[in-house]
Amino acid sequence: MNDTWAGVLSVAAVVTVLAVAHAPLGDYMARTFRSHKDLGVERLIYRVARIDPRAGQNWRAYAMSVLGFSVASLVFLYVLQRVQGVLPWSDGKPAVSPAMAFNTAISFVTNTDWQSYSPEATVSNLTQMLGLAVQNFLSAAVGLAVAVAVIRGVVARRRDRDLSLTPGSGDLGNFWVDLVRGTVRILLPLAFVVAAILVLQGAVQSWRTGFDFTMLDGRDGHAPVGPFASQEAIKVLGTNGGGTYAANSAHPFSVPTPLANIVEIIAVLLIPVSLTRTYGTLVGDRRQGYTLLGVMTTIWVALVALVWAFEAHAGGVATDAAGAAMEGKENRFGVFGSALFGVSTTGTSTGAVNSAHDSFSGASGGGLTWNMLLGEIAPGGVGSGLYGLLILAVITVFVGGLLVGRSPEFLGKRIGQHEITLAAMYVLVMPALVLTGVSISAVLGSTRDALGNDGPTGSPNAIHGFSEILYAYASAANNNGSAFGGLTVTSDWFQISLGLAMLFGRFLPIVIVLALAGRLASQTPRTPADDGARAASLPSHGVVYGSLLLGTTLLVAGLTFFPAMALGPIAEAFA
Repeated sequence: MNDTWAGVLSVAAVVTVLAVAHAPLGDYMARTFRSHKDLGVERLIYRVARIDPRAGQNWRAYAMSVLGFSVASLVFLYVLQRVQGVLPWSDGKPAVSPAMAFNTAISFVTNTDWQSYSPEATVSNLTQMLGLAVQNFLSAAVGLAVAVAVIRGVVARRRDRDLSLTPGSGDLGNFWVDLVRGTVRILLPLAFVVAAILVLQGAVQSWRTGFDFTMLDGRDGHAPVGPFASQEAIKVLGTNGGGTYAANSAHPFSVPTPLANIVEIIAVLLIPVSLTRTYGTLVGDRRQGYTLLGVMTTIWVALVALVWAFEAHAGGVATDAAGAAMEGKENRFGVFGSALFGVSTTGTSTGAVNSAHDSFSGASGGGLTWNMLLGEIAPGGVGSGLYGLLILAVITVFVGGLLVGRSPEFLGKRIGQHEITLAAMYVLVMPALVLTGVSISAVLGSTRDALGNDGPTGSPNAIHGFSEILYAYASAANNNGSAFGGLTVTSDWFQISLGLAMLFGRFLPIVIVLALAGRLASQTPRTPADDGARAASLPSHGVVYGSLLLGTTLLVAGLTFFPAMALGPIAEAFA
């Protein structure tokens, strides 16, 4: 009963804060990206980097800037890990192995933050600060920039002056300006506030690398510390997830109190939720943003309720005796605090965990897997959730328009063969990566040694072993980063294959969605006066359209992943 009331109050607190922050933060982000004025620090960055902040970019130039910047970041982070042993502040940690450094560099540059290692034993504090924490900011800023570029493509030639575009040019803005503004004006200030709250709650923020102590049995112990609260803040705010401790957000040095747990959940959801307001403001019709927010909220609430219910009534002698399924969970968070955190992070491309997802029941663990396989659009990662849902919105308009005999248009832009082809390509990237990786891993004999759960085909252990593999590739291809802990992923096969899944899962969709934005930007939108074309198109807002968008989202994931889910989590739940 206490956990139930704690859960209700937690949801009420999260929803209240998000509701209060939604409009002011969303409108602030809209002003940030359409402002014609640069801050002094921004002008200094442009001058040093030789950037012309008034130069527009078409979709090809914008995409090349994203890819070029990400490649440079990847190389820098890889080299930093390989030489960390000879750099200051290493605390005796040697260089990271080549395969692990490759995987980690890709992981943090792609906003995945997948960690196949124990951070406190593998990565130095300098690498944490200069490499991983910096990428937490920059990878989130890249996603934010791409989302804004897509919005510009949707509304181009309607509000060109407000969006700093050259009228009629089809430009999507300037990636470097968007990157700098997203980092300086949005992520840094918010991260400072979240970090301050975490420090006040007792999270570790120290220039020391650790301290020695004597354990209760008389043995010597060593506790690693560092400037970790600041990294913890951007870890959740940027929907990254990579922790400074192996226990991640379950570690008392990272999240010491239940209040700190709620703060982290709010930070995870804050920017993705508020971006729907930004979208509505920039397109000049806030009903568009409210419709997307309604779809996101419906999925989030439904999954929170389902995972909580499955986990609270997992069954079994030990569970009934304990009163709850507490294996792999922190007592200070409880079942609901773990379920709420798990659903919020798997729906936002955030690999942070405050409990062992591998210990969840088959049904609730399947719910977390399903949340990622939906494409992480409830509400999704920073930027990536919005443009992912906009892709589904375009598909919904196309399908809905054909069903009711209306013109397939999205905010006055025609959705023709080329546009729907790009949207379909976007949707197919993630399933192709997940199912290919799972199928190859499932038949490789060498992967059996990596499974913490294995056994004869059809046995509960074998089913859960398959679920672990499915979860791993779903996490990698969706740039989430969390994992079922029963799967050991330190082999070269998993390091490389999961690394490639993260790489292609991040940048192929970005290139495709920017190409779609470029095509939309080149169109002149129709108006109701244009032979009644707008009047005959399917509205992209309201309850009816929102329901159709929700159905399309569930149908796409259901048709694609139901067979794999049936072999793993669903079979495990019935077993």
